[in-house]
Amino acid sequence: MTATHSLNSTASTSPVLYLAFELSNGQWKLAFTTARGQAARVVSVPAGDMERVLAEIARAKRRFNLPSSAAVFSCYEAGPDGFWLHRFLHQNGINNVIVDSSSIEVNRRARRAKADGLDAVSLVGLLVRYREGETEVWSTVEVPDPADEDQRHLHRELDQLRRERTAHSNRVRGLVATLGIKIKGRCALPCDLDSLEQWNGEPLPEGLKRRLVHEFERMELLDRQIKALETEQAEQISNDQTRHVEDVRTLMGLKGVGQTSATILVYEFFGWREFANRRQVGALAGLAPTPYQSGESNYEQGISKAGNVWVRWVMGQLAWSWLRFQPESALTRWYYKRFGGGTSRMKRTGIVALARKLLIALWRYVEQGEVPEGAEESHWEGKVKRVLARRPG
Repeated sequence: MTATHSLNSTASTSPVLYLAFELSNGQWKLAFTTARGQAARVVSVPAGDMERVLAEIARAKRRFNLPSSAAVFSCYEAGPDGFWLHRFLHQNGINNVIVDSSSIEVNRRARRAKADGLDAVSLVGLLVRYREGETEVWSTVEVPDPADEDQRHLHRELDQLRRERTAHSNRVRGLVATLGIKIKGRCALPCDLDSLEQWNGEPLPEGLKRRLVHEFERMELLDRQIKALETEQAEQISNDQTRHVEDVRTLMGLKGVGQTSATILVYEFFGWREFANRRQVGALAGLAPTPYQSGESNYEQGISKAGNVWVRWVMGQLAWSWLRFQPESALTRWYYKRFGGGTSRMKRTGIVALARKLLIALWRYVEQGEVPEGAEESHWEGKVKRVLARRPG
């Protein structure tokens, strides 16, 4: 829920009730109003009590002398509650938008009053302005189809398991490093723990040895789960009935783009979103530049990081991979011409710029079939077969 875009809206001349939710685990604050500048009515309901929410909406219509058929427009900030509330509201005829919390305008004073009730009142005021045509007051989150949302769990779980495995591996290295032992390469199974010696030639203490065995056991479990998920992912790509599978196969048709990168880009980005231009692509990935200019001050603050964190992460990895596997492409030549002779910091900065250019090129490749200049193509079947060859058992 990190990628955002603005939605156009027009003001309504019919009676309208505006509603803003301030969500929390214990209770929700609901702020109602009917027009700009009107004092908002704020009530509290138990979190998740939808019967109470609908009752408060009916009560607010009577309070503001609105007909029972009056349209209701609502909003709430994107957060851990996800999209279920949005879907419930739409199912009950309520027009709702989910707001990117980082895009909401706030008072620039360093110290300001803040409470759930005040936040709800501020949010409903912005909702009125948004419905009256001021679409720049915030950005809204695009809500995926339930099937598209469910499709993202596999690659997200796979990424989480890989991070956990790395954490266990680093913990093993750290534990033995306290005794002067350095492990080179990937941590192997604890077959030779008895042969490891401390800095003074003594064997490993029994307590540490037992802890290392437990760490390796957890790493073995993670290895099995990772291989199983990789196999499942490869089988989905081989299945013609999988959602957006053609887009995944298209991206894997480029040399250097594997099934993990292609899956994340499609199911987090290309599969269910529509982009009008390349600027939207960069902005929704959080790779848009943020220049700062005031008087004689003029410098770049870095990328916005306001978009999809999964896409931004995978594009950083894919940019390095692109330099290795697509050495003759125009993007690779541009990178080495611009940043190849610079410092390591300049090269890392250049990778971010390359990631943005590459993401736009991949978008054009998926949408229009435009192969990136100088890029080599490959066969997705071979990449999938290599993964299936490693299946457990």
